[in-house]
Amino acid sequence: MHRTMRFWGPVRFFGFMALVLFLAACSSTPKTTDGSDAKEKNDKDAPLYYDFGDVLVPRELKLDINSSFVYHTSGLTVGILAFKSKVERNSMIDFFKNNMIKDNWKPVGTFNSPRALLLFQKENRWCVINITDNRWDTLVEIWVAPFSDISGSGLLK
Repeated sequence: MHRTMRFWGPVRFFGFMALVLFLAACSSTPKTTDGSDAKEKNDKDAPLYYDFGDVLVPRELKLDINSSFVYHTSGLTVGILAFKSKVERNSMIDFFKNNMIKDNWKPVGTFNSPRALLLFQKENRWCVINITDNRWDTLVEIWVAPFSDISGSGLLK
């Protein structure tokens, strides 16, 4: 029995390490785009599309994986992407207002206070962009939720 335990210890360890490496390899990475603000396709300052293929994000924003959640299904991607940055809040607001329209989002409304909420709508989705100044950085949350325009139904059920 002592020999068997010596055999299974390394097997468990290497199995666990293989699982960790597999999960790390499956993590999502953003897709780069030339974007309307980028001068060249390989411009290192070009904005990015992350999981939502129609919400352009400034490259200066750093993804907070622990505060993000995205759900992919056939034909629909919804969830929350959270970012941190040193970029000034008003600059973020201008960026999203300009680029969401270019990606065919319809502006619905804006709440502007120490926290800014930008509301956009497409045929089957809502997008809420929450921009908040902290002491040392700016927090940006991009919420995309499904929507049905059938009268009285609101969000998809």
